Amino acid sequence: MGWLQKLFGMEKPADAQVNPESVSVDESGEEIPLERVGLNGEYDQSGLAKRVTLAFDEDGQFDDIDSLYVAQLGSTVVLKGQVPSQDILDEMVAIASEVSGATDVNTDQVTVG
Repeated sequence: MGWLQKLFGMEKPADAQVNPESVSVDESGEEIPLERVGLNGEYDQSGLAKRVTLAFDEDGQFDDIDSLYVAQLGSTVVLKGQVPSQDILDEMVAIASEVSGATDVNTDQVTVG
């Protein structure tokens, strides 16, 4: 089971993007903040968390980790739970940091071991 399925109960949409290439606008023509851009460019309150989750799915090396959760607080990615090693956590932080709209990655609620 992939990260999107596990955390958000959804399959990966066909045209989902981790880092949208263009600026998204809502129905009123207003630009959507990057942290609120969903998998398909739509407004999504949890858009950043979903796109980070998609990035973890696309990487593939984290498929066996089932005790970590991804949330967001504004433009900060929040990781919660447990990971097997500091190296894995560091890699996950690096990937999350590369997702457009992420300004910080908080790991205060992650335990290693």
